[in-house]
Amino acid sequence: MTVRAAGGVLVRDGAEGAEVLVVHRPRHDDWSLPKGKADPGEDPATTALREVEEETGWIAEITDDLGEVHYTDHRGRPKTVTWFRMRPVRTSERPTDDEVDEMRWLAPADARGLLTYDTDRALLEGLV
Repeated sequence: MTVRAAGGVLVRDGAEGAEVLVVHRPRHDDWSLPKGKADPGEDPATTALREVEEETGWIAEITDDLGEVHYTDHRGRPKTVTWFRMRPVRTSERPTDDEVDEMRWLAPADARGLLTYDTDRALLEGLV
């Protein structure tokens, strides 16, 4: 059975141009873009907005559909992640979950250099 997930590429205007939010997950010791598995019956946009808020504390709005990425997860299962470009609106009153221990707003080139996965880096190509 395919694992369904969704995530967001949060982009904001920084002092020196566009910045992208990347997160560090200590359990995997990786740098990635915020994403997570869909709850039963949840559509990809709802999943992405929920996961972004849970992992980063940002309430965001979707500005573009970036499509799907398909790969095999660390347990050998097929996984489909639907990605959305997002604009951060405001911080949430909810604390972030314990899956993320660090976040960084970076220029896209710096984010590409830090991200662990090629699939995440590819999402930033030509994005900003």
